Amino acid sequence: MSARQELSADSDAEQLRQLGYTSNFNRSMSLWENFALGFTYLSPVVGVYTLFGLCLAAGGPPMFWAYLLVGCGQLLVCLIFGEVVSQFPISGGVYPWARRLVGKRWAWMVGWVYSIALCVTIAAVAVGAGPYLAAMLGFEPNSNTNIVIALVLTLFATLVNLSGTKVLARIAMFGFLCELVGAVIVGVYLLVFERHQPISVLFNTFDISIDGSYLPAFLTASLAGMFLYYGFEACGDVAEETPNPSKQIPVAMRMTIYIGGLAAMFACLALILAVPDMQAVIDGTDKDPVTTILDNAFGSIGSKVVMGVVMVSFISCVISLQAAASRLLYSYARDEMVVGSSLLKRISPNTQVPVAALFVSGVLPALIIILGFFLQDAVATIVSFAAIGIYLAFQMIVLAALFARARGWKPSGKFTLGAWGLPVNIGALVYGLCAIVNMAWPRTPDAPWYINYSMLLSTAIVIALGLLYMWLGKPYDRGTAPAGDAWKISR
Repeated sequence: MSARQELSADSDAEQLRQLGYTSNFNRSMSLWENFALGFTYLSPVVGVYTLFGLCLAAGGPPMFWAYLLVGCGQLLVCLIFGEVVSQFPISGGVYPWARRLVGKRWAWMVGWVYSIALCVTIAAVAVGAGPYLAAMLGFEPNSNTNIVIALVLTLFATLVNLSGTKVLARIAMFGFLCELVGAVIVGVYLLVFERHQPISVLFNTFDISIDGSYLPAFLTASLAGMFLYYGFEACGDVAEETPNPSKQIPVAMRMTIYIGGLAAMFACLALILAVPDMQAVIDGTDKDPVTTILDNAFGSIGSKVVMGVVMVSFISCVISLQAAASRLLYSYARDEMVVGSSLLKRISPNTQVPVAALFVSGVLPALIIILGFFLQDAVATIVSFAAIGIYLAFQMIVLAALFARARGWKPSGKFTLGAWGLPVNIGALVYGLCAIVNMAWPRTPDAPWYINYSMLLSTAIVIALGLLYMWLGKPYDRGTAPAGDAWKISR
């Protein structure tokens, strides 16, 4: 290590000490590797390819614009997160931020909601990889094979994460490069050689309407973007593994939105313009337009190569999600906020990662996946909490930042919004609340009530269990780490 690097490491350690913590993490994650972690968590290929058919059928080609609108909304959230992490670059992301902005009880609930949402998301992404692996290897997928594939993928992700921060960073970088290059090459090829629709199709609703209006259909289709733009938070989860985090992480967060959003929009645009029969997708005749497009464009062998790139995206996404979950759990345990804290907060002296927290971050998603063998409807209800739980936790931070500003907090990190802080904070809150309402809105009146209201049901259960745990165990009272002091520091 050079003298400059040693000075930077000493400065980072002193900043963390002033915030009330010490850490044995290895600060070896560069700006680009930190960004790659957020990018693969966001995973534009996974997000676009997974929901493309459903959202195109629901809202037609104008669903493309949802990526732009949602991206602008989430950028507001990202800017607020950037201010917070710049002042409080502590591992675990949303939990320690909530602790400093509001207090221990609010932080405990944020950590509870987000940790469950991450575990459910890991399970959902791992199960979602099954059909793509089946297409790549040429066999028919079914629920049982998808579950087995998901379990293997979760185990592989755990082993990678247990190998250490350097391995995680390299895998994230490899996943980012594969995903970005793959998306660009496939997109360019489709636009040049397989274009079947004019650019004007992006404004063609194909007479889709619900109760005489296109807006409800577009709001349904906009879920494509809402299930995509939340990887930027992962950059902050590894704050204690990144040199000069107060400056680097806000930059990496914004890069995740800019580059990830552009990659997603480009991939979506290429797919829309390559649809051979748009009416067949909207009518439900073509239920899997992605496979149709790739088979037409690349043939059976070429499409399998593309599916291989998609699989890399799924794998790197699961690895990044699990890394984020483990750092949150570690941070939670370091403040004595959960059962088994003494074990969960240990960092391996060899690999310098929280082994027990990583193990739990693999076992819990695996248990959710295994439930699919026996209770598919129940698992579907649980998985429905994935995206709305993440949005809910994010908005709890946005609201916490607004609360702290009202108490006199003035962000004092290396990245601040200055006079724009308050209006951006309010805009982020308005956007987030509207997004949560849109996601939770019941859209399947013919389905059983627990399916139609699955997001609301799962959210109510998670919050109720969290409140019960808080009331009975009072876990927030065990730790002595600083809390609710953001506005005091500002003074």
